[in-house]
Amino acid sequence: MKNTRDNGLSDRRKATADAKKILLDNYRKAKEAAAPHIEAKQAERLAVATAREERRAERERAKAEERDRQLAAAKAEAEAADAASRAEAEARLEAETSRISRVIEDEAARKAKRDQRYANRKARQG
Repeated sequence: MKNTRDNGLSDRRKATADAKKILLDNYRKAKEAAAPHIEAKQAERLAVATAREERRAERERAKAEERDRQLAAAKAEAEAADAASRAEAEARLEAETSRISRVIEDEAARKAKRDQRYANRKARQG
């Protein structure tokens, strides 16, 4: 038997259009059926993104606090080192001044003894 079906251009175009229409209808039905699940997934994704952003902000806040604490500790350490350096310089200056004053006092005492010996000698001679 011979295939009597006529597959003319208009028949093929009509069949293609019908197939496209069926596919489009099926797509729309699937999209409408999945809408509640999609909204739920989007809400879940939004919640996850919000939680992630909060955790990131908390990490940054903790890092900033740690950095501030380290800066404060470094500043306090620098101030302590500066104070120690100043105290050492003052002690060195005080020691130098004390040594100089002792040298001057010793020199004055030596001169006084010399003058006393000179006076005693003059008194014996004269």
